[in-house]
Amino acid sequence: MYTAKSGTFKRHAKKNAFSKQRSNTHRPERGQGCYKKSVGRKPYGRMQHTFNPSQFINTNPVEYTEDVYTPVHTFETFGLSENIVRNLTSLGLTVPTPIQDQTIPHIMKGTDITGLAETGTGKTAAFLVPLIHQTLENPKKHTLILAPTRELVLQIAEELRTLSRGMKIFHTTCVGGMNIRPQIAGLRRTNHFVIATPGRMLDLIRRKHYRPEQATAVVLDEADRMLDMGFIADIRSILSLTPKDRETLLFSATMNAKTKEIVNDFLRNPVTVSVKKKDAANSIEQDVVRYGHNKFDTLLTLLKTPACTRVIIFGSMKHSVEKLSQELKSHGIKAESIHGNKNHNQRQKALSSFKQGTAHVLVATDVAARGIHVDNVSHVINYDLPSTFEDYIHRIGRTGRGNKRGKALTFIA
Repeated sequence: MYTAKSGTFKRHAKKNAFSKQRSNTHRPERGQGCYKKSVGRKPYGRMQHTFNPSQFINTNPVEYTEDVYTPVHTFETFGLSENIVRNLTSLGLTVPTPIQDQTIPHIMKGTDITGLAETGTGKTAAFLVPLIHQTLENPKKHTLILAPTRELVLQIAEELRTLSRGMKIFHTTCVGGMNIRPQIAGLRRTNHFVIATPGRMLDLIRRKHYRPEQATAVVLDEADRMLDMGFIADIRSILSLTPKDRETLLFSATMNAKTKEIVNDFLRNPVTVSVKKKDAANSIEQDVVRYGHNKFDTLLTLLKTPACTRVIIFGSMKHSVEKLSQELKSHGIKAESIHGNKNHNQRQKALSSFKQGTAHVLVATDVAARGIHVDNVSHVINYDLPSTFEDYIHRIGRTGRGNKRGKALTFIA
């Protein structure tokens, strides 16, 4: 447990309580997980019902050594266009990741794919590389890519630009929270790829600015996250308007009931490829930070420790996240915020500042942080309690990426 006075962590009596109680974290017992707001300084966020705090503790994380994967292919042996291989080589990519090695041959054949892979496995290139190759062979091919957040849409678009450099592959991005007119203008031009969030895409379809019947391939990226965010009706509407003989590629970190429904209803005899990464719940050091009347002061003390080099702080509401960010700045902490009340340019500026190290703290809401992937995050701090186990796992997964070690701390009154 972290103590503000000493600035150090004390071993909890239960060294790995989280892993021991993990099976019970989905539904806390009645009366558990409801914490009173602290008195004195007005806290940020709202009172939430969530899990028992002991379930957040894992001060003895599992040492994780990633299995060495021996790929069957290289990028030169997939049969890809020379231009694609050249671009990959210029990026220092010669050996595919497991998800790329196992999915690219199937996608090049036009087979539907269910890819179980998390962010950081190379899944974006796993579907972009073969789709770019197919587009070069058939310029009339049109791919619609749906992703949960504007940040992820823009990341996919940037990777598409990099991989298809010099190939005259055209695309348009369509996301909410931005002026729709440039997006409409972009859709009037020739596009090989359209990358969009489900809500904005359905809006454009209903306005008759996008013809879903032109899609010869559809990619659902982070499908479980889109469904968790309430896009299931939008996705069903969009897919039902696309040709039945389209190629459909679904990528998801988990395969829950909603995702299975989409697979069963819209994919044709898909090949399933699963790439298991480390279990974040067991491999990231987790602890609670108890506070009394000085929640904010406890946070300040923690952020000023040398170990906190790059920190993401999660809050529950848009206005409280912004307020916390401003108060951190007033106390000399270089902080930025990202939440739904900020427009696209403001969010990108904040994210860029955090990635470049100009700000060493990013305060975010859960929805705004979807699709944000920043390397070398030393700490994730749950300043406000997450409302679900899935949100907790999503939050702490922002640290300890790849072979890096990270810590996740949860504030408890």
